[in-house]
Amino acid sequence: MGKWLIRARILCRFPILFLLGSCVILLGAAPIAVAQSETKPNIIILFADDLGYGDLGVYGYPTIRTPHLDRMASEGMKWTQFYVAASVCTPSRAGLLTGRLPVRTGMAGKTRRVLFPNSAGGLPREELTLAEALKDQGYATACIGKWHLGHLSQYLPTEHGFDYYFGLPYSNDMHLKRRGDPPVPLLRNKQIIEQPVQQETLTARYTEEAMRFIRSHRDQPFFLYLPYTFPHVPLFASDRFLGKSPRGLYGDVVEEIDWSVGEIIELLRELNLHQNTLVVFTSDNGPWLTQGLEGGSAGLLRSGKGSTWEGGMRVPCITWWPGVIPAGTVNNALATTMDLFVSAVDLAGGRLPGGRVFDGVNLTSLFRGETKPVREVVYYYRGTELYAVRHGPWKAHFVTQEPYGGQSPEYHDPPLLYHLDRDPSEVFNVAAEHPEVLVEIRRIVDQHREHFVPVESKLEALISE
Repeated sequence: MGKWLIRARILCRFPILFLLGSCVILLGAAPIAVAQSETKPNIIILFADDLGYGDLGVYGYPTIRTPHLDRMASEGMKWTQFYVAASVCTPSRAGLLTGRLPVRTGMAGKTRRVLFPNSAGGLPREELTLAEALKDQGYATACIGKWHLGHLSQYLPTEHGFDYYFGLPYSNDMHLKRRGDPPVPLLRNKQIIEQPVQQETLTARYTEEAMRFIRSHRDQPFFLYLPYTFPHVPLFASDRFLGKSPRGLYGDVVEEIDWSVGEIIELLRELNLHQNTLVVFTSDNGPWLTQGLEGGSAGLLRSGKGSTWEGGMRVPCITWWPGVIPAGTVNNALATTMDLFVSAVDLAGGRLPGGRVFDGVNLTSLFRGETKPVREVVYYYRGTELYAVRHGPWKAHFVTQEPYGGQSPEYHDPPLLYHLDRDPSEVFNVAAEHPEVLVEIRRIVDQHREHFVPVESKLEALISE
């Protein structure tokens, strides 16, 4: 418990805030009021990279075969309105692992939106990660896959609560000779074991490492965070899957990830851990549409990775926990990756530290099949600027900008307004017909900003240009 006491002293500097109408929650000494099971559940988060809302069979893709994920949804819960904290890699991962908007942690940048091999920054040590929170509850922890929250020694997963790390420190395309980047390395803990990494074997090796970790810790609660490298470009698949999908190479890659999910779930059944394990499958942001056939699909949603349109930040999500999550459930409630932090801490029997703002809410009632919404607001940040806000079915865009190509942001007064239940593709601007909705959303934004102090970005500092 010493780590918690140290953090408590750090957190005394911050005022306790209470923001009505927002998605922010603050808790002090009292635990979240949800009954705990006698046995702490294992928690597994499987995090694809650049997988779009429409890329899985269960989400409607016609030629990508995902039987294991489809079965996972049929035995668990498919979420239709699940969001990430940001539409690009680094801030999205920070939001998942801290339960906080990236502008609160310094993991959002105005000019640089992700970390690079020449970046000097990373996730600040004073941030509490999900791994650290669960370790304090007796969990074994492992990160297997792409990290992208700082490649220097002091920022790697083993410095942020993970007992074990195996994977890439950043994206698999970050090797530019003109910039002096080294070949992309593969790390075990802090040691480079392969450089350049053999990417064709990555998904299979991640799966083997994950299964080894599960077997080794079957007799204690564990937290496994598996952020896959793919389907981020460049795309690679093993010989077993290469050239097999009707969708081409992109389909090969997604189908191998589906196989990986199936292997992990089958192992849980084999070890009789399935009824005490929550498994979450989702993606870090929407599809990288500018990559053409090597990018994915947002389905009926507008735009993709890098944008604050729905296709950039609404992602597929499947949760699975036999005996707890009702089988075959389709959940239309609003939820985000930041909510996974709060939910996991609660399920582990832990408490959120007082004096720190968390942007996640507790989803455990929804996991158990209740239908009352627990979140009403979603904030869409691009870097350090708030571009859009969703309240219930309504979404207001104050600023829009194409994700890639150097276009300037376009400011809207009045804001664009869409009813996402009726128009998920964001085609019909109904601002003129509903001025009262814009008044309410502006009120929510004013409350959000009243005591909001963004942390100085840790993404801007470079070792070299």
